Amino acid sequence: MGASHRAYYLVKIRFLGHNYHGWQKQPYLRTLHDVINKTVKYVLDEGVHFKILGASRTDAQVSAQDSAFELFLSEPLSDEKRFFSDFNDNLPQDIQCTSIKCVSKKFNIIQDSSSKSYRYYFAFGEKSHPFSAPLITTFLGPLDLKLMKQGAKLFQGTHCFRPYCYKPKPDSQYIRTISKCKIVTNRRLKANFFPENTYALEVVGKGFLRHQVRLMMGALVRLGKGERTLEDIKMSLFEDFPHNETYVVPATGLVLESTEFKTQ
Repeated sequence: MGASHRAYYLVKIRFLGHNYHGWQKQPYLRTLHDVINKTVKYVLDEGVHFKILGASRTDAQVSAQDSAFELFLSEPLSDEKRFFSDFNDNLPQDIQCTSIKCVSKKFNIIQDSSSKSYRYYFAFGEKSHPFSAPLITTFLGPLDLKLMKQGAKLFQGTHCFRPYCYKPKPDSQYIRTISKCKIVTNRRLKANFFPENTYALEVVGKGFLRHQVRLMMGALVRLGKGERTLEDIKMSLFEDFPHNETYVVPATGLVLESTEFKTQ
């Protein structure tokens, strides 16, 4: 692509992740990158070269209300409204484009991400209706929800989250800041086949480690089952804590609720 004729677009999307093996392209697997890349290629004007770059590496089966990718073009779109319409019409029904916006050459979808908000939707008790499975994880048996709410608050602030990183590496940055972490009653997702009572772990931060939210949720579930204490969670956030959390809860309860950027 000739640098003097490049055009850059921030494209917002939402999707149900149940049928996808995450964002990153992988041989022989259906991924978001692969499906979106093929759709862009199909609807672009002939002769326009492009590439796409996702805002994050979404895990397999994770869904999103507000995700994004950057679209790099060899020339500006001839008609943004037509591209938006054609792109949506040709995407699978479980992916929807919500907006497209031209951004400057200086925009960086990775570095300019200022905040991400996740929700992990869950219920507990008896097994739920199978139709709930793509969006809500049901943990069998009782959970001490009051204690779990206290535990969630302990994650707020700046801590070392190395125990909450899947397969941590020595050179990674594990000091992260969580601006919000709480368990709330779910009033956002509704369906007549959902359990009567459903909940969500809300987590907001600038960036997250691999499986971090799912490992945090796993620790809270163990807390709710009496297998962990509040003191255990407090200790796990110190830099010299020697152990890693191992319970990664299922991906299907996790939803990326919003992705914010510093400059557009």
